Amino acid sequence: MKKNMIFSLLVLAMCTPAVVAQNPIVQTQYTADPAPMVWNGRLYVYTTHDEDGSSWFTMDEWRVYSTDDMVNWTDHGAVLDYTDFEWGRSDAWAPQAIERGGKFYLYVPLTSKTEGGAIGVAVGDSPYGPFYDPLGKPLVRSGHGDIDPSVFIDDDGQAYLYWGNPNNYYVKLNEDMISYSGDIVHVPMTEESFGKRDGDERRNTLYEEGPWLYKRAQTYYLFWPGGPLPEHIGYSTSDSPMGPWKYGGVVMPAQGGAFTNHPGVVDFGGKTWFFYHNAGLPGGGGFNRSICVQELKFNADGSVVQMDMTEQSVAQGLAVLNPYQKTEAETIAFSEGFKSAENDKVGVFVTANKDGSYIKVRDVDFRDTGATKFTARIATTHNDPIRLEIRIGGVEGELLGSIRVPRTGGSDRWALRTIDIPKTTGVYDLYFVVRGQPASHLMYFDYWMFSEK
Repeated sequence: MKKNMIFSLLVLAMCTPAVVAQNPIVQTQYTADPAPMVWNGRLYVYTTHDEDGSSWFTMDEWRVYSTDDMVNWTDHGAVLDYTDFEWGRSDAWAPQAIERGGKFYLYVPLTSKTEGGAIGVAVGDSPYGPFYDPLGKPLVRSGHGDIDPSVFIDDDGQAYLYWGNPNNYYVKLNEDMISYSGDIVHVPMTEESFGKRDGDERRNTLYEEGPWLYKRAQTYYLFWPGGPLPEHIGYSTSDSPMGPWKYGGVVMPAQGGAFTNHPGVVDFGGKTWFFYHNAGLPGGGGFNRSICVQELKFNADGSVVQMDMTEQSVAQGLAVLNPYQKTEAETIAFSEGFKSAENDKVGVFVTANKDGSYIKVRDVDFRDTGATKFTARIATTHNDPIRLEIRIGGVEGELLGSIRVPRTGGSDRWALRTIDIPKTTGVYDLYFVVRGQPASHLMYFDYWMFSEK
């Protein structure tokens, strides 16, 4: 890059406050109940979706996001809806997914048409789906508080499914992952296992819901939201996936503005990651939640180091992003003013809804060879001038170029635009900033890429 550009970037870095927010990791939808899964060198997180403006747990679908660097997350849209279960009536609540034998199994709670709450299972050939119901009926139902399934395959190949509120249940899944052997086991809800709760005749322990089974070395950890409301995250340990469990303490105090929480724990990139949700986005609350992630650490004796919620999730990404390949616009480190959507024409895309809407993409590596052109697939319905700015280092950072967004007439009609930019080398945070005066739906954004010549 030219010396004057380097100088101006240094000045900008000294004079402009850094945008360090990373949590919540999804800003284009309200998401909750994160369920991470690692497969084929990539981390996927399945979520529920709180509908905008909800005043209850209004949730109709399950979504999936993925990353290979822990800082840039790609939105793959809705992968399953409660209506995909013929027996389902409502309530697409906290899920978990797992891979076995090349198949992907998504375990979900929903309210059935005839029997109340139950746990169902959907199967797919890809982590993105499509998923289908192989049973045509619930997988398991205890008749009381059947929500929040957690699936785990032990080293010996035996799979377990935990779930429940206010009770805690498990079954041993068969190798086919869509049936189980033996009876439903009711885990003893003792103070030794889950801590003591005072002043609630219905619940004598801190355990509330949302169990998550995880193994580290030879120790099994059961993470769970604890009460009374607002929920904290506690944990218990055992030397067996079937217990007995011993209460370990608090992982995360009640914080973040949502009266619920939900843990998800996974190993990826040489670290252990702790997923949870809070009310961190504008308009957030107990029914409009957002998923977050932080590193989970352990003491030498295996106990969990207590943590607080933070806005900074990952200080250093695990990899750099290649700008010389097609990158979906819904691959985002952080954004403001954008919402995600999808249609049959392009799948998932994002929409800028106000002047100054921006997307940040972290650690973009232009390499020593450098980029000289930028291409984007974009659209708008407005006659008023809408511009897409390409900047590095910040929303007011060095301007690489600006594109007048063509009026195409809708999100089902798109145009490809390419512009020349100053030769750009090195690794930078990339910003896409939208400028324009209309009140909403300024611009639709499908994908982008750079080229060397």
